[in-house]
Amino acid sequence: MSEATRNRALFLDRDGVINEEIGYLVHAKDVRFMPGLFSLCRTAQSLGYKLVVVTNQAGIAQWMRERLAREGITLDAVYHCPDHPDFPPSTFKCDPDWRKPGPGMLLAAAREFALDMAASVYVGDRCTDVGAGNAAKVGKMFLLSGVETAECAGEYETVVQLEEVERWLTARG
Repeated sequence: MSEATRNRALFLDRDGVINEEIGYLVHAKDVRFMPGLFSLCRTAQSLGYKLVVVTNQAGIAQWMRERLAREGITLDAVYHCPDHPDFPPSTFKCDPDWRKPGPGMLLAAAREFALDMAASVYVGDRCTDVGAGNAAKVGKMFLLSGVETAECAGEYETVVQLEEVERWLTARG
């Protein structure tokens, strides 16, 4: 099966990949999109990738969908798991496997969209993203540099800018 005919996704972490990391993001007015994000998403869509956000944070998903739509970008899904083991249970309960580094959100997307995970790509900025991507058997894992100070366990390629991921996608078609 050719790359162009596979049902594949570009998985994106939210804070630090879609938007600049500012701590817990609650208000849309505080969002600053990462350089190269819009171009990366448009390229991925033009190549047939589904765009799926996987994040441990809740909040502003609908606003983000609307804002990206103004740039010609459609998010196919947003999965989130705000439960945190160090804090009291939230009103948003999710399966423990959903919180990264668990693969639950990625595997849910794989089921929902019948994805070929080996043909899919994930861009994260933390070792928990690498762990989730590797556990879900995502074919290509990118780690955006700048957050982690030590090596992460698992298979991944470090990039400095989202443009590097876009070039990789374009080279493979």
